Amino acid sequence: MRWPPYKHVFFDCDSTLTTVEGIDVLAETAGKKWRVEVLTNAAMDGKLDLEDVYAKRLQAVRPTHEQIQQIRAVYKRNIVADAQAVIAALHFLGHRVYIISGGLAEPVQQFGLFLGVPKQNIRAVNVAYDRLAGQWWQGEGNGHSPRQARYLDYEEGALTVSDGKAHIVQELLGTQNGRSLLIGDGSSDLLAGHQVDLFVGFGGVVERERVRREAPVFLHSPSLAPLLLLAAGPAAVRTVKGTPHEAVFQKAFTLTNTGAISFNHERLNQKFQQAYQTVHPRPD
Repeated sequence: MRWPPYKHVFFDCDSTLTTVEGIDVLAETAGKKWRVEVLTNAAMDGKLDLEDVYAKRLQAVRPTHEQIQQIRAVYKRNIVADAQAVIAALHFLGHRVYIISGGLAEPVQQFGLFLGVPKQNIRAVNVAYDRLAGQWWQGEGNGHSPRQARYLDYEEGALTVSDGKAHIVQELLGTQNGRSLLIGDGSSDLLAGHQVDLFVGFGGVVERERVRREAPVFLHSPSLAPLLLLAAGPAAVRTVKGTPHEAVFQKAFTLTNTGAISFNHERLNQKFQQAYQTVHPRPD
């Protein structure tokens, strides 16, 4: 049985492409890590609506422009295993890759570009700064800089509410043809699952019980490599044979043989297993 590919592949960012949550990084810098982490986890676990905690977290921290820009470096230092190789392989195979994140736009966009995702395919939350904060107008020579301007407000929209990502998926897909897949760790990703053909829960950084229980497919591995078998299909390994992308496919097979992927829908499981066995029979 054939496992058809998903042409459009949507990634969450925090705790999916990188092992950190950007807002929690800012909170640690401000000495408010515990308070903000509690709110973040409550929203990601679906216990609170993201809208109820978004402003509270940023107001608690009130980061500077410079601190927000520094998240990019933290993202890169904590990149999820094989994220860059998976995205490169997807592009090689002709897939379109997107990032949809409730994180802050500047670092998410910069990190996405580093991963090879086109800027027009990245969506995150814009913020405004208090241009009077820090007396930066006195000039950098006096120790002041626009980078010290503090957070003032954020742009409310689909990415600052728990059920909003589906609208962004719909906007990005437009009238394009092809099946779509979304992978993410949180409840906001799970709630967007109805807008794509396949939702894959990701537990490689944080395994959230609701997502693990309700996602049609769940990826347990700390590596994103097995996603290739779901997004491109097991048979795609034939296309990458002899290319630099073959190695990440072989890693995907190895991890899948050790239980990296689980299914909550038996029919979907049977379809995948049959396609998988055709290309890569499991050892007895």
